[in-house]
Amino acid sequence: MRFPGIIPAVTTPFDASGGVDEAALASNVAALLEAGAHGIVATGTMGEAGSLSTAERRAVVAAVARAADGRVPLIAGVSAGTPAAAIALAADAADAGAVALMMLPPLGYRADADETVAYYRSVAEAAGLPMMAYNNPEASGVDMAPELLVRLYEEIDAVVAVKECSGDARRIAALLNAAPGLEVLVGGDDWALEGFAAGATGWVTGVADVLPRECVELYEACRSGDLETARAIYGRLLPLARFDMTPKLVQYFKAAMDEVGYVGGPTRPPRLPLTEDERAALRDAMAVAAV
Repeated sequence: MRFPGIIPAVTTPFDASGGVDEAALASNVAALLEAGAHGIVATGTMGEAGSLSTAERRAVVAAVARAADGRVPLIAGVSAGTPAAAIALAADAADAGAVALMMLPPLGYRADADETVAYYRSVAEAAGLPMMAYNNPEASGVDMAPELLVRLYEEIDAVVAVKECSGDARRIAALLNAAPGLEVLVGGDDWALEGFAAGATGWVTGVADVLPRECVELYEACRSGDLETARAIYGRLLPLARFDMTPKLVQYFKAAMDEVGYVGGPTRPPRLPLTEDERAALRDAMAVAAV
């Protein structure tokens, strides 16, 4: 299975009572697909997965699956602290309509290389779905170096792709050189152009929740080798994209979604609303994107 193109990591909207707003989620997904998105990630970092109950996570995946209706791949985040927990999340996601999984190394424990491989193997074998390994040292506390990611690919049949979110574009070339069959996707919004230039086939992105058409245009410009157009689009996106690598990425992108007519809405505790200074910074970024 391959995951080329623009793959928004969708946020999870909440209703006035604090529950998951499935209708708003479906509306957001429909808009993303209309704008040309090539896939969807649900229950990832951007989806506040850590703030959702098991039942809510399943409901989110099911709502996205209904909205996507098989038109694009649905990838479910199943990151957890133990293999048993991740396996249970994977089973729920598969039943709800996911066709692939995305997973960080075990949360809450800095696993070594052997432990990381064993973790991925146990979840992959139980789940039976294609898997995207997710390297995000800031989120997991573990930096999976290219050598370890190549090992996952070579030793575990289900691991077919990597979402690389270390911020080091040099790793993409290293991965592709060491494992030409491994698909590499950019996982950080403020180095998407660099990632595509280095050989990434796709971009798992929060910016696309806000400006999906522009992200698709960037991808198409890169595919066609139109660097001048790609640079111009990227320059407009960068101020917003830089919020992706901050602790308040969910708050920033949900607020930006509200600005452009999608349903962002509030976040769940422990996340608090943006301060006025943070909102001013977001307004400045959105002004650049609108040029």
